[in-house]
Amino acid sequence: MARQLDEQIVARFPVGQRLRVLDVGMGQGTQALRLARAGHKVTGVEQDPTMIAAAREALAREPEGIQGRVRIVEGDGHQTGAHFTPGSFDVVLCHGVLMYVEEPDALLAGLARMLAPGGLLSLLVRNADALAMRPGLDGDWSGALAAFDTVTYRNRLDLDVRADRLDALSATLAGIAAPLQAWYGVRIFTDNAPDGAPLPPQGELEALLAAEERAGRTDPYRRVAALLHLCGVRD
Repeated sequence: MARQLDEQIVARFPVGQRLRVLDVGMGQGTQALRLARAGHKVTGVEQDPTMIAAAREALAREPEGIQGRVRIVEGDGHQTGAHFTPGSFDVVLCHGVLMYVEEPDALLAGLARMLAPGGLLSLLVRNADALAMRPGLDGDWSGALAAFDTVTYRNRLDLDVRADRLDALSATLAGIAAPLQAWYGVRIFTDNAPDGAPLPPQGELEALLAAEERAGRTDPYRRVAALLHLCGVRD
């Protein structure tokens, strides 16, 4: 996903431009720190105290110059209008958040308002059109059959959450003046890898990432990805 995001940033902004990035639901700060290391100014929004503590701990290990480019705000994505002025950011990330939001349209509209014209909105969501893949590949046939007719599922944290369909999100993005410009699949070949599995040797890892990246931009593979990475651009 990081490679996909970088591809979109390079395509839409001048090389070397220091971007203003808003990361909503920043978690432990993986993307925020990566973008700060690239020279961008990043504001992370997170409401989970455990994640905030992890992000602050990770940030404290960075050089002072990078620390100065990251700001952490405690709150959730629905509160962006209370913290920031519309049009304040060039890039807005919302990765792995929508599955926990029962009605995401208001959240997405608020995020789009944070973007300057031409700004990039990056969403990572669970793919509702592929919910049968994980149980099916695990040999859970009753679970696979049930997944065809729902947009809800139980995740690996044992929480009941929801997924999104590409067509529905595309229509939503068009309606909030941030129409879909590109989309990718994420976790196509590796979704059933167990949590905490060790990374393969470097050469094998590079081949794995190359295969995932190629499949993530290629039909029909990307349509059965566990996650979808959608990129909209503000009108």
